[in-house]
Amino acid sequence: MTINFFDTKISLYQVINSIIYIIIGIIVFKIIKRVVVKSTTKNKLLKKTQIQRINTIRSLLLNIIKYIVIICVLLGILSQMGIEVKSIIAGLGIGTAIIGLAFQDLAKDLIAGFSIITEGEYEVGDTIEVEGFMGTVTSIGLRTTRIVNYKGATKIIANHYMDNIINYSSNNSLAVVDISISYENNESEIEKAFEKLFTRIKGKIPYAIKEPEIWGVQELSDSGVIYRVVVETEPMKHFITERYLRKEIKKEFDINSIKIPYPQIEVHNGK
Repeated sequence: MTINFFDTKISLYQVINSIIYIIIGIIVFKIIKRVVVKSTTKNKLLKKTQIQRINTIRSLLLNIIKYIVIICVLLGILSQMGIEVKSIIAGLGIGTAIIGLAFQDLAKDLIAGFSIITEGEYEVGDTIEVEGFMGTVTSIGLRTTRIVNYKGATKIIANHYMDNIINYSSNNSLAVVDISISYENNESEIEKAFEKLFTRIKGKIPYAIKEPEIWGVQELSDSGVIYRVVVETEPMKHFITERYLRKEIKKEFDINSIKIPYPQIEVHNGK
């Protein structure tokens, strides 16, 4: 029995063999993937940056293996259909065969992908910004990088377009809280209130690398004196730390009767 596709006769035997090749390819990839994942399982003794580097290399390695398996399956199918593939491999080489069978920009993406890994521009788990989109890198593939923002939106960018990147995970962040205090409050009372606050929350500030500091008066606004409090935190954790500090500052000020100014309307009843 033969099937005619575009005047090319393909036997049922060849169709079945092609399906078998595909199934074998899927099984082989899953086995290799399991071995790679198991061999790169997280070690609790490793640092965060080391774990991110392992995840990045594993992601890229699995993508390369996937493409190699796909190429091998395609060559196997072509071979059993009577197409001579040995001369193709001998003449072009495996690397050239992969580029020839893939998209036009695959070579650029491949080179850019290896450059990203070797130069450490960013890794899986890093928070980066590219083309105005900020999010966490979830995977670095052979051709693309996936970034997910805090809303869950995913941006997929070809590796050779990954330039002008801002990496927010390279260094620690700085939590900055500006708090406005009424002019009516005494300066010494304000300082004592901050001292009590820092003593109470010592060692409790989430993601803090160091203890909080007062940088002093930041501004003399129309309604009050603005003090600035800063804390060095883990990369991209300053938002959580800032929320915690605002809550605790408000609580401490209420205890010590430190007034925080707010808009008021004064109404005069003319006679």
